[in-house]
Amino acid sequence: MNLPGLAHPTAVGADPRPAVLRTVLALAVVFIMLATTGWTTVHRPDAGTSLRAAALAAWSTARIGGRSVPPADAPVRTVARFFADTDPGQQVRLAEAHPFVVGNLDGAPVALRYRANLRALGLAGAAEQARSRDVSLTPADRNTAGRRAHRFASLADPGRQILAFNPTGGGRVAEVFGDLDEAERVSVIVPGVDTDVLTFERTQRRLTAPVGMAQSLYAAERAAAPGSRTAVIAWADYIAPSGVGMDAATGRMAEDGAVRLEALAASLPGDASVALFCHSYGSVVCGVAARALPGRVTDVVVAGSPGMRADSAAELDTSARVWAMRDSDDWIADVPHLEVGGLGHGADPVSPEFGARLLSSAGAKRHTGYFEPGTASLDNFAKIGTGTFDSVVCATGDDACRRGISGTDTH
Repeated sequence: MNLPGLAHPTAVGADPRPAVLRTVLALAVVFIMLATTGWTTVHRPDAGTSLRAAALAAWSTARIGGRSVPPADAPVRTVARFFADTDPGQQVRLAEAHPFVVGNLDGAPVALRYRANLRALGLAGAAEQARSRDVSLTPADRNTAGRRAHRFASLADPGRQILAFNPTGGGRVAEVFGDLDEAERVSVIVPGVDTDVLTFERTQRRLTAPVGMAQSLYAAERAAAPGSRTAVIAWADYIAPSGVGMDAATGRMAEDGAVRLEALAASLPGDASVALFCHSYGSVVCGVAARALPGRVTDVVVAGSPGMRADSAAELDTSARVWAMRDSDDWIADVPHLEVGGLGHGADPVSPEFGARLLSSAGAKRHTGYFEPGTASLDNFAKIGTGTFDSVVCATGDDACRRGISGTDTH
């Protein structure tokens, strides 16, 4: 049975072959994909490594007002208590002196992180500009340095709210749209493979990059609920796999990303509820993080998912509602939904047996079209992000995905 905006390749009775044979064939597909897409890791520039390392070393001995600063990896509550006991002038001095640390401290005041990251972007941009003129580097490395300098300058444009920035390797970054301090509901976009500081935003194919996705969702949420106070975070603050290779077929990077996602959710200001919108490999990150997410995360939405490293929504062990969608022409449907020996990410989230609330993605095109205006996928994202569940469109054409939820449920 074909449902609008949803493919069900695993429908009961669709494949008469024995389960063992299906597993062997699926594993063969995995190994063919890995062999043809490359086993080696794509090189990422290390220009930011020295900046971050020097920043961490300086922070480890820093003091303010006679007190030592908390460790750079301190728990959110420890960081929050430290800054609550630090006056505004001292906070600014810390941000100016240690921008690469303060800008990434979960638990630090949001406005202070924006300020610190603006300074960090300027410093990192100057370093990349110098590298772009360094004749001892290869032409390719000089070109990459120039591109990074251009991206850092763009991220530092007036009005941008950069919540996290780390130039190490391919770079990590997160940006806020809306007023995070005043938001009642926060939406977090968790992107998939090939996400780094250079692909964080794009001019061409804008809606395939985290910034474009976030801007599209923020506009859709404001249209869906004009009076609501919402904020959207484009969250690329984890190291994502490069291409569809070994890293993308395992959960190693998802496990590291999950720790960072859990810290983000715990550190958001106020008592806003949080919805995660997890695309492609980002859904693996969300699946791994699910059981450790704080209760304020009310909804986890996956689109174009290769799996969540779980056999069912119940196995995710989360109090959040779990929603799933996949467009009928999304190539991810051909990826084997299984996990054997650490390869693969488990059951298909859009299979009826998984138990997610199945959403329509009608109008979306292929794997990267879920955030296009005018699609049922984006409309559904916006309704979930604003808590207006009564008009969410289910993949089944009835109200199955809305059952048990009131129209403006607050979980």
